[in-house]
Amino acid sequence: MTATFQDPMFQDEDRAREALEAVRWPDGPICPHCGSSDPDKLAKVEGTKKSHRPGLYYCNDCKGQFTVTVGTVFERSKVPLTKWWMAAHMMNSGKNGVSAHEIHRSIGVTYKTAWFMMHRLREAMTDLKPGPMGTLGGAVQADETYHLNTSKRAKGYKKGLKNKASIFALVDENTGTVRTFHIDKTATAERIQEILFHER
Repeated sequence: MTATFQDPMFQDEDRAREALEAVRWPDGPICPHCGSSDPDKLAKVEGTKKSHRPGLYYCNDCKGQFTVTVGTVFERSKVPLTKWWMAAHMMNSGKNGVSAHEIHRSIGVTYKTAWFMMHRLREAMTDLKPGPMGTLGGAVQADETYHLNTSKRAKGYKKGLKNKASIFALVDENTGTVRTFHIDKTATAERIQEILFHER
């Protein structure tokens, strides 16, 4: 892992930003505010002023400023982009997954920050328009479990099934696709039906 992190994108903020620009804008910058991609209308803001963030662009169409992180899970984050790349690499290369504790220890951020980063990265990996499951002929399994912070110091801690959050999962046996649904309280038959017949 240490050898992998010697890559400049894990060590230098400018290289990390350039790597993100190459992934997000393979054909050149696009304004996230108005969608303009006209190179004659998009100008890179150069200068030595502290207000000039590295990689800052100005759009002459909508008069807005932006960087490559605008509209992404990295926007307004105080975590360096180099560490975001490290966390993303660990999450995608670990055969058995990776925990927030591992990321916290490996990249030098607090456990709370590591948990936040993992949540954001998983959010970015979500398929916004998933197709129906079982389309290739595989059976779709469904299961349900309950979760509760069992620490008695947790705010509002109460025993009992009705105080636990319900987590419902669908697994496509043919493709291995898994979709999970967090239900605030005990799952009702109506909510399970909605998931089974409308979201699968």
